[in-house]
Amino acid sequence: MRNVKVGICQMQVELDKNINLQKAENMIREAAGCGSNIVILPEMFNCPYDTKYFPVFAEAYPGDTSDMLSHLAKELGVCIIGGSIPEKDGDAIYNTSYSFDKEGKLIGKHRKMHLFDIDVEGGVRFKESDVLGYGQEATVFDTEYCKVGVAICYDMRFPELIRLMCKAGAEIIVIPAAFNMTTGPAHWEITVRTRALDNQVYFIAASSSRNLDFTYHAYGHSCIANPWGAIIKEADEKEYILYGELDLDMVQKVRKELPLLKHLRNDIYEVCKK
Repeated sequence: MRNVKVGICQMQVELDKNINLQKAENMIREAAGCGSNIVILPEMFNCPYDTKYFPVFAEAYPGDTSDMLSHLAKELGVCIIGGSIPEKDGDAIYNTSYSFDKEGKLIGKHRKMHLFDIDVEGGVRFKESDVLGYGQEATVFDTEYCKVGVAICYDMRFPELIRLMCKAGAEIIVIPAAFNMTTGPAHWEITVRTRALDNQVYFIAASSSRNLDFTYHAYGHSCIANPWGAIIKEADEKEYILYGELDLDMVQKVRKELPLLKHLRNDIYEVCKK
């Protein structure tokens, strides 16, 4: 049996970076202490989700946040998927996720590819591209458990990207995210379930908790969908560590019993990397 335990840290992000980093460390330590093999943080976990804060909180790599994640991964012997932070690279800023193995080595870096530029009448208006640059690569990396794909929030709405990650061998796909109170109730669960069942993977969506002190209110509801498209674990909107046991043998079992990926008509259509 190939089993892996994950801990999703649905943390409440504050205005002070030091408080956020200390809270993230405390939650990572707690999740590791409870047996998690992979610990996951949410999108923009060291910074309020607001374009005006991204340049203020931005860090180059390596920096305080990535160093903390690397050191904790090695000390605790866990894989850490470090949500995302504003990454400064020259004059550009990206929404970037860093992942580390249990030796503290950087094994994955994903820059958000699809920027959240929306204007829903009577709902939410947000334009990441005012501040952030576009990532250019799908991100899949090896762990001792299986191949893991990482994308960020709005990325999960684009099935072609998730299929590319599946074709690259991902059995677990992790999405640090911060859906809001307009899109969350409408689209969060159905998107998580659909991406899981279409690609027959474990699909993990890791949100921050809801902080009403800011103008952007995260939906929360971090969750895990299995390869059959069922939600097996889900949080509410509060700060919480959500644990899940993933039976990786189920990925191959479902793919054998319902061989969607073998039935693709690649002679007619195909998702491929340019």
